[in-house]
Amino acid sequence: MTFRDLHRKGDPFILANAWDAGSARMLAALGAPAIATSSAAHAFTLGRPDGGTVSRDEALSHAEALVAAVSVPVSGDFENGFGHAPDDVAETVRLAAEVGLAGISIEDAALPDDRAYPRDEAVERIRAAASAARALPRDFVLVARADGVLNGHYDIDEALARIRAFDAAGADCLYVPLPKTVDDLKRVIAATGKPVNVLVAGPYARMSRAEFAAMGAARLSLGSALARVTHRVIRDAGKAMFGAGDFTALTNGMSGSEVDALLS
Repeated sequence: MTFRDLHRKGDPFILANAWDAGSARMLAALGAPAIATSSAAHAFTLGRPDGGTVSRDEALSHAEALVAAVSVPVSGDFENGFGHAPDDVAETVRLAAEVGLAGISIEDAALPDDRAYPRDEAVERIRAAASAARALPRDFVLVARADGVLNGHYDIDEALARIRAFDAAGADCLYVPLPKTVDDLKRVIAATGKPVNVLVAGPYARMSRAEFAAMGAARLSLGSALARVTHRVIRDAGKAMFGAGDFTALTNGMSGSEVDALLS
């Protein structure tokens, strides 16, 4: 089954966002049908905050390492495409395909500032990306993200207008991270006949795959949520160790043999 074939409305697959080769291999061994990078989680591994702090060369090298680590498709979380101009985004698509990625997502936030590109400009960027994707020698799934609801720069009506325009511009999958309500999420899914990605984070992590399927979602990504869970473990264990000298958090780890089995 190709990466594109996994995208079925009403039968969502879990796109597991990893942050290094080890986490990618573990997730694939546990049953992930596809892996994605996470721009935030990758930045964390470099000791940097999220939001435009990773270069295109760094993102491509990181993605190539994940592609080499697993046998399932890998998609890239490539922020705004590492450039403001449509040609920059098109070049990012071509370079992403060269390192073996099965697709990438492109957002409409003008990083490193999180302001939203004007709608017309955002659409032209997706149109250029889609044109570059269609010119590739193999299939490539382009996801267009409308991040203004998440970042507080526009409302759900503007997000819907944008994903409809991204759809018309050639995007293969649409994505509005963390709509404010479940009803808003349902509106996003109903706004296009193409697959819709749902970010399973925050309040949406309390919902089940069956509930997302009933709405018609096609893909469930984790973003940096799983990486943040691991960072919470580090924080909590660290506070206990360096504060009270309490090491009991270390008794809950997996055995080395279990980890080895998942990595082998």
